[in-house]
Amino acid sequence: MNTTQRAADVVLVDYGLGNLRSVTRGLERAGADVTLSADPADFDAADGIVLPGVGAFSEGMDNAGPFRDALVDAAAEGRPLFGICLGMQMLLTTSEEAETVGEGDVQGLDLVPGTNLRFDEGQKVPHMGWNELDVRREHPIAEGIDGNYAYFVHSYYAAPDDEGAVVATTEYGVEFPAIVANEAGNVFGTQFHPEKSSETGLRILRNFVGYCLE
Repeated sequence: MNTTQRAADVVLVDYGLGNLRSVTRGLERAGADVTLSADPADFDAADGIVLPGVGAFSEGMDNAGPFRDALVDAAAEGRPLFGICLGMQMLLTTSEEAETVGEGDVQGLDLVPGTNLRFDEGQKVPHMGWNELDVRREHPIAEGIDGNYAYFVHSYYAAPDDEGAVVATTEYGVEFPAIVANEAGNVFGTQFHPEKSSETGLRILRNFVGYCLE
């Protein structure tokens, strides 16, 4: 029997924000063929799409504007879409961050309805460091990581409208979602950085690659 499995063709979205080199290396270690792309047309041939991100919500959505329709279409078609850190927050509807800096109501992708909230006054921000993951429900991306630690760097956290969107949580003064997913399951994101999360992160990236090949 031939047990050789082909590599997953993954598009890493290059929209000007994101830890692209580390994410590429992590995905390649996990068994993906990675295409770093600034062309939404490349989504059509991909087994999965990764939306990375570091920085502010409003800048992220502004930069990702040319990709918005293609990302929404890919999600509607059932293609796996994985948001990382800011990329995860961009999957939601809006964020308090834009309002805080006076940039008004910036619209996210609205693929996981909800908003992103700032940590309460008195909490040191950004939340930076290793925290434990508490898996709340089954999802392919979270297989084998319950109780493991992942690396976080963020000042805002996701608050989905539907509690069922929460796959895993962690705590930093408040319990907040570490992993979210849409109802169909093909759109999901991690608030932490899997590419900086050692073996836990590699397991998550391998879970993603496996999901892309299903």
